[in-house]
Amino acid sequence: MATLKEKRTCGQRCEDFGHFVWNSDNGTFMGRTPEKWVYISLYYVAFYVVMTALFSLAIWVLMHTLSPYTPDYQDRLQSPGVMVWPDTYGGEVIEITYNTSDKASWMKMSNILHAFLKPYNETKQFECNFYNCTKGKYFIQKTFSAPHHTKWSCPFTQSMLGECSGLEDPSFGYNGTRPCVVIKMNRVMYENVARMDYFPNSGVMDLSYFPYYGKLAQPSYVNPLVAIRFSLVREKQAKIQCRVVSDKISYENYYDPYEGKVIFNLKALK
Repeated sequence: MATLKEKRTCGQRCEDFGHFVWNSDNGTFMGRTPEKWVYISLYYVAFYVVMTALFSLAIWVLMHTLSPYTPDYQDRLQSPGVMVWPDTYGGEVIEITYNTSDKASWMKMSNILHAFLKPYNETKQFECNFYNCTKGKYFIQKTFSAPHHTKWSCPFTQSMLGECSGLEDPSFGYNGTRPCVVIKMNRVMYENVARMDYFPNSGVMDLSYFPYYGKLAQPSYVNPLVAIRFSLVREKQAKIQCRVVSDKISYENYYDPYEGKVIFNLKALK
């Protein structure tokens, strides 16, 4: 008849563990002699050094196959985005709402535009973008002929936005019902607007600002802008849609209704 295995006490288990950690009979630490521990430690050090070196070499080779002048992240969408300033959001849409009787309210809008237009300061633009671009043509550059192995960028100055530049009227019209908005595209639609004035004239961005070669190739590049001054009527509220007008740019995408366009509400309170 088989006998039951004797149950060991907690003290005996601790004694066995201590004997495993250090066995004084054969001089082993956790089952291995000090010499074997040295060998296995050297093996793992060498193994991870080699693995790290191989990984670093693979990354180095990969980085040298990528052009530093190509953006790291690209979208599958072919149409450019459209943005509007002041960029004040209300829920899921852009709500440009201000109170003409409240200075803090309309000053908030004008301050947003002043901050946005800082890079377009005439002094800054002609310091870094002094190339004389040919209007009406794509500015194709096959070589890096600008200083520091870069490409030239066409200057776009704040004064080109005319009455919406903030130079003549620092309030951008937000102290009344003739506000200015700044967009990157050239068309505005819908009602409750008695008049729209475009800056530059016709609201067209010149082809000389394209193509864009990336931040590294054109570090001084600034986006061309279009500014519109609205004259609001009726309840002083309007729904505005700005979209890209080009044969090669899509703006009617069923899966992305905002591709190539931006929609915002403009409201003046009193």
